[in-house]
Amino acid sequence: MRILTASDRALLVEARDLDEAMRLNLAWDGVPGVVERIPGARTVLVRFDPLRTSASELAAVLAATEIGTGDLPSAGEVSVPVRYDGEDLDEAASLLGISADELIRRHLAADWQVAFSGFAPGFGYVVSGDPLFDVPRRSSPRTRVPAGSVALAGAFTGVYPRESPGGWQLIGRTDAAMWDIDRDPPALLSPGALVRFTRAERDAIRAGSGSPSSAGGPNPRDDRSEAPTPSDDPRSSAVEVVRPSLQLLVQDAGRPGYAALGVSASGAADRQAMRDANRAVGNRAEAAVLESVGGAVLRFHGEGVAVVTGAVGDLLLTDAQGTGRDVAPGVPFATVDGDKLTLGHPSHGLRYVIGVRGGIAAAPALDSRAADTLAGLGPAALAAGDAVAIGADAPHSVEPLPVPRALPAPGDLV
Repeated sequence: MRILTASDRALLVEARDLDEAMRLNLAWDGVPGVVERIPGARTVLVRFDPLRTSASELAAVLAATEIGTGDLPSAGEVSVPVRYDGEDLDEAASLLGISADELIRRHLAADWQVAFSGFAPGFGYVVSGDPLFDVPRRSSPRTRVPAGSVALAGAFTGVYPRESPGGWQLIGRTDAAMWDIDRDPPALLSPGALVRFTRAERDAIRAGSGSPSSAGGPNPRDDRSEAPTPSDDPRSSAVEVVRPSLQLLVQDAGRPGYAALGVSASGAADRQAMRDANRAVGNRAEAAVLESVGGAVLRFHGEGVAVVTGAVGDLLLTDAQGTGRDVAPGVPFATVDGDKLTLGHPSHGLRYVIGVRGGIAAAPALDSRAADTLAGLGPAALAAGDAVAIGADAPHSVEPLPVPRALPAPGDLV
């Protein structure tokens, strides 16, 4: 193996092949100081806690690993019932030089194991010891593959956890939920798991299983929290979107630790601005904020304290009577019911971060309120008329920030 430095908290291990990468990944379960292992086709990214081990100490432990050549260790076993009626079944069989019935028989008989995850949360790349399965991808990918589709590509079998584009050969479909954030682990096909494909009863696949909500997992928005509507109670606090920006998202520090299941850490793009905003209004460092690409208009419901960090531009706070006053970046300001905040087009930087005392109280997904638009986790992008509730957890005092960071202006070379 070859061990490379990926960051001050991660090592990238290059293996000879997929088999060695799988063996190394499973062999390192429980290694002291390791916080996450992310296997790939020929690599394993090993993230570690620098307070518990150093890169050199960990590299020495990893390099000393001895792996056998027998059966791979496993991480549990799952069964996936399949109805073999995929659009590409006959074509895939022809590419392999066998009949469709023989393809199905070999697929059912093979011993499968999840090598790694990627592409989408819950999408496992599943391999077997049967050398038959080496199928080229489609020459023209589909723009829409239904959730629950069972497919072949290269040496892998995969199951689409949600509707998405894809270029794999579709051989069947399943009703098994590939991804469920209320399950532990949320991915049915997690790295190391043994997989047995079984023939589903004809009535086990519900009618209309081509829809994301009925085949292989939830609708892409099912695990995204919906924005609450401001209450008529004047004591309630919320932020309403009057005019959204190019992209307006709820963000926090993200959801690290799930990359091996196909979920990136995500979170705020400008982490420093998020931390600055939370410090300014007295929140915990990880409290959720709003992150806006460009200008937007927001209305506050109830009384509170807010701050704008990150990008620099004209900031105007207008009360319910139409009286406006300028707001300085990084300086907390009081808000009352009906106040409207207008964020002008940034003169420096790109993303505004809007922090509110108590934090944005969107529903968490996998212990984070961050909006992950690629994975479909967390609150959906905010649109005009949406509103998000404000929480009450603000353990620190309000603290004006020092001079804002120097950010580039449009046209500056960086």
